[in-house]
Amino acid sequence: MTAYINTVLDFLSHLGYFGIALGLMIEVIPSEIVLGYGGYMIAQGHINFFGALIAGIIGGTFSQLFLYWAGYYGGRPFLEKYGKYVLIRKHHIDIAEKWFEKYGAGVIFSARFIPVVRHAISIPAGIAKMSMSKFTLYTVAAIIPWSILFLYLGNVLGKNWSHVKEAAAPYATPAIFVAIIIGVIYYLVKRTKKTAK
Repeated sequence: MTAYINTVLDFLSHLGYFGIALGLMIEVIPSEIVLGYGGYMIAQGHINFFGALIAGIIGGTFSQLFLYWAGYYGGRPFLEKYGKYVLIRKHHIDIAEKWFEKYGAGVIFSARFIPVVRHAISIPAGIAKMSMSKFTLYTVAAIIPWSILFLYLGNVLGKNWSHVKEAAAPYATPAIFVAIIIGVIYYLVKRTKKTAK
């Protein structure tokens, strides 16, 4: 862990549940690191699992809503200009837009488990003026298992929580595979309904 990440985590740890939510909202460090450290805090008895999960869901959801709103109100030009400040590059937006155009709203759930498009997918949803209630529902549905996994691993690893990414690796491929299957099923069902009309 770099000194910068340790400093941020130390600051967030003093804020308890709010620190987890805030860390995920601003996402200056990856969500899996914040949640892994949250699991370590659970192991230390500073917070409980349920409270940490709720904080993770709230923080993770607002993090994506900020990008959704940026796409909704600012559009692509705004994001291409300022996206770099939240680690969103033009090619991330390009890939996310292609996914969203091809697979529709259902990709909001499945893309959460896939690197590169995981965060950027919120942008084309906003640009396309997707229903915010539907966007929030799919986002929360994906954030729940993501948060549970990393909080659990951080808790189990204890003082070795910094190895949470390596510990999550065996779960990553199955999660991506299942997410893709769900996305494809959603796309096929949607296409079949359109054809039937």
